[in-house]
Amino acid sequence: MAGMAGARAWAFDDGGDTPRLLSFGGICLNCELSGRQLPSARFMGADFEGTSLVHADLHGAAFFGSNFANADLSRANLRGASLFGSTFLGANFTGADLAGAQGNGVNLLNANLTRANLEGAVLPGSVLLRVEAREAKFGHAQLMGANLSEGHFERASFAGANLAAATLTGASFAGADFGGASLIRAALAGADLSSAKRLTQPQIDQACGGPGLRLPPGLVGKTCKGGSHLIILRQGNPAKYVVQVDGR
Repeated sequence: MAGMAGARAWAFDDGGDTPRLLSFGGICLNCELSGRQLPSARFMGADFEGTSLVHADLHGAAFFGSNFANADLSRANLRGASLFGSTFLGANFTGADLAGAQGNGVNLLNANLTRANLEGAVLPGSVLLRVEAREAKFGHAQLMGANLSEGHFERASFAGANLAAATLTGASFAGADFGGASLIRAALAGADLSSAKRLTQPQIDQACGGPGLRLPPGLVGKTCKGGSHLIILRQGNPAKYVVQVDGR
């Protein structure tokens, strides 16, 4: 990447042709990389703020401690990517494919995930505060402890997703599908679930209701009591997550 105007960045090729492995570091602010073929690339401590990666192929890429704030990753292929320790604050993932992506505590504050595919993504403890995620797919995603507060998830799918201990406070889920989703100890105060689909009373019984919660007709929220402990266990390969709650 050296030689880009207004950028200081470095890259090296590991020498393999199939696949070609590239590593990136340094600074590449507002660079134009749309449509680039970068499968299995590694971004290590890089600053790619504002960079355009529209429709780029980044499947299997690894992002370690890198900054992609306000980057445009719309329609990009990020299947199976590792997002550990990186920030995507305000990034645009419209129509992007993040199926199977992984990363604990990923910062997606104010990101645009409209129509993005995050099926099977493993993002425990991630920050999805104030995201735009209309019609996004979170089917079977692992979102334990994630913060979805004040986000827009209209017509999104959470079918089979694990939202144990997640925070949904003040978020909108009009027309969202919660069939088979786990809401153990999820914080629902202020959430609009009034037109959510396939939401059941047993799911709500496991969650923590609160002021301002709106539910479909016939469902009643409950308040959590006491000091419960949530234990999340990672088991097996491929990884499966088991959630245990001590107390109520």
